Formats: sequence, C-alpha cells, structure tokens
Amino acid sequence: MPRSERSHPILCYVTDRRALDATDDEAACSALLGKIRDVLDAGADWAQIREKDLEGRALTNLARAAVDSSPGRRIFINDRLDVAMVAATAGVHLGGESLPVAEVVKWRRAGHAPANFLVGRSCHSMEEALATQADGADYIFFGSVFATPSKAEYGPPQGIAKLADVCGRVRLPVLAIGGITTENAAECYRAGAAGIAGIRLFQEAADVAAVVSRLRKV
Repeated sequence: MPRSERSHPILCYVTDRRALDATDDEAACSALLGKIRDVLDAGADWAQIREKDLEGRALTNLARAAVDSSPGRRIFINDRLDVAMVAATAGVHLGGESLPVAEVVKWRRAGHAPANFLVGRSCHSMEEALATQADGADYIFFGSVFATPSKAEYGPPQGIAKLADVCGRVRLPVLAIGGITTENAAECYRAGAAGIAGIRLFQEAADVAAVVSRLRKV
C-alpha cells in the first residue's frame, strides 16, 4: 500500500541487543525487552526481533515477553518461523537464507497460522522485490538505502533512485531501511516508501518519542 493511502508511515524498530550496554546475554535480553516496550510505547508501529545468534529457547522467551508486555502491538521475529508461532508474534520476517516466502505463505493459507499473520522479506534488488511480491509476501524491506554499518555486508547503498524504482513497481508496502535518520526520512517518503525501519534510529535515541514525532511530521 503506498504511503499516500495510509494515515501515517509505518515505523519499525529492528533490534540489536549486542549494541546495548550489558554485561552478558541475560542482561542484554532484559535491556532489549525494555527497549522494545519503550519504542512501541513512544508510538512506533512495529518491532522486529532480529537476534540471529540467540539460541532458540532464549529467543522464544524474549519474544514471548515482548508480546506479553506490548499487547496488541505488531512484533515480528526475524527468520525463525517456529519461534514466531510459539511466541504468537504478528508475523515473521524472512531473508535470503530463510524459508522461501512462497512456502510460508502456502503454509499460512493452509490454516497453520492466523489469517492476519504477516510474512515479510528483506530485498536488495528489483528482481528480489518483484519475486517476493509474486510469492505472496505482505510487505518488504528494501535497502540499504543509505550507508550503514549494519548493512555493509550487502554491498554499496542502493540509494533513493533505486528505492523509488522499487516503490513504483511493487504494490506491497515497501519499508526503507539502512542509514535512515530524521533528516533523510522525507526523501524515502517522497520516493514512495510506506514506512521506514531502523536499528540505531530508535535504539540509540535519547528521546525516542521525539524521534517518532519527527518521523510522523516529515
């Protein structure tokens, strides 16, 4: 859905517990749980738990606690469909090495997940975006739009022009990700993005409510 058809952009906080000031994993997960709650309470729409190196039990406990502490909010799990189902999250966010989108969508249509369980995917090219749409995904992340350390492994930033091309050809909501700030978010919206996703944008904010407010107004 293009942003022009929404009342406001989708704002998604993507987590990274390793960037938090914590002495061990237990402390990091506890701090991250508080951060998720704070960001959602500040007005962000979604939170994606992206803790790929966390073992299954700890990830499930974290996801369950996040869902329980923010009832009615959309919390997603990166990659782990099994954890998403056990923790009753709002959906699963897939990547290039995850389960195929088409298979997860088929599984959902067979009644193994609620009808409102969302399936998203990270895309780094027009080809991936169009294929993900054809496979039945509900939304995509596209990036990295701007340079950012967390997305350096995916190569040079895509830039605003490529984001605009994808938004112009894909009917799904496209969330821009990678190096998004309160200063450049407006460029993403003008390119057609339905929203933005970020790690540091939300996680490192001294006043996350102010950040959310600015992102709503640009």
